[in-house]
Amino acid sequence: MTISTDHKTPRRAAFASWLGSAVEYYDFFVYGTAAALIFPKIFFSAEDPQTAAIASFATFGVAYIMRPLGAVILGHIGDKFGRKKVLTFTLLLMGFSTFIIGCLPTYGQAGILAPILLVFARLLQGISAAGEQAGASSMTLEHAPENRRAFFTSFTLSGTQAGLILATLVFIPLGTLDEAALLSWGWRIPFFLSFAVVIVGFWVRRTLAETPAFLEETKKGDVVRLPLVSLFANYWADVLRIIFAALISVVSTIFSVFTLSYAVNTMHIDRSTMLTVLVLANIVALGAIPAWAILADRIGRKPVFIFGAIGCALLIWPYIWAISQNNLTLVFILGILLSGVVYSASNGIWPALYAEMFDTRVRLSGMAVGTQIGFALGGFAPTISAALMGSGPMGWVPVALFTSITALIAAVSAATTTETYKTPIDQLGKDARRFAGSMNHADRTV
Repeated sequence: MTISTDHKTPRRAAFASWLGSAVEYYDFFVYGTAAALIFPKIFFSAEDPQTAAIASFATFGVAYIMRPLGAVILGHIGDKFGRKKVLTFTLLLMGFSTFIIGCLPTYGQAGILAPILLVFARLLQGISAAGEQAGASSMTLEHAPENRRAFFTSFTLSGTQAGLILATLVFIPLGTLDEAALLSWGWRIPFFLSFAVVIVGFWVRRTLAETPAFLEETKKGDVVRLPLVSLFANYWADVLRIIFAALISVVSTIFSVFTLSYAVNTMHIDRSTMLTVLVLANIVALGAIPAWAILADRIGRKPVFIFGAIGCALLIWPYIWAISQNNLTLVFILGILLSGVVYSASNGIWPALYAEMFDTRVRLSGMAVGTQIGFALGGFAPTISAALMGSGPMGWVPVALFTSITALIAAVSAATTTETYKTPIDQLGKDARRFAGSMNHADRTV
């Protein structure tokens, strides 16, 4: 396969993925923070606060319903027409839908129409997010040097963390507003700000070249007409592995959405304090993610991912307990350790782990479909947890148990994958295709 001699291209691809993911997930996580702190009060009836909280979390999760459908559509486009087209489209759609949310009327102004419009805008965000990480990871992997693929693809997730940091930071000064100002106009500011950052991200991405691997497939005429048909004929087992491994995302949404709501609304911990925990944890993650990725390029993807998943299954217990005790010192320490350090091991490695299961012809489709189905449970994890939450000082235990089980399932799924950190890019996914081909041949001869 022809490899570009421009040594700046991998860095440009990594930066474009980082910036684009930061913009996309700034928009996506602004919604999550608002769903935890603000939307129950302005988009739903105030008569039953618990029901309003559950409904608000449900609108956060509803985007994940569209993500599998978006993955099918955008995966097909990315594998058939190129990664660059998908990444440009996802950025523009996310920016548009986020800006629209900032313009919506509230429940007090429009009644039931307000949450209906909110759900519609959230569905558009879900379609956009479905292709973002798979597209960015495929783009970066296919530009990266052979022995540093995990490191370069990790920038996609570092960008996601940067987006979460920006989304959280923008709410901290808003926390100084009085309740009336925050609920009337203050909450709209983070959604309007997305317009400016989308312009920057779009400019960077439109100047990036298509990947050498995809161009080589195009040159050879090896681009498949229906990527999804080839994907499920040859890689159905790998798609299943990704679906279950992607359950690790439950840890992220429990940490960034559910525990934020639990701490502020139930335990009455100061809103700015909890937002600061989120910011610090994600600042630490900015350094931890590439560090774990460097290790994965040396010892393999599987041990790093599995360590992170098992560590999260254990640490979620003392973290939620610390919140229940109002022990702010432990909340800070355990929050940073859980989300900033340990979760980063799995979070920073999955772009390489998942992308390397497939060959170039179906890589974007395979990643997008597998992750978005798995992420769907992560999206509804706050809603599930709100329903599981019991009463009394130990009411949080079912939530911790739910989070642990999903993290352990992710670890087991990752353990069943083939280690690929030493496999050349033009050989990735070939074993699965050969195995599926032999099975199909055996079926035909019976």
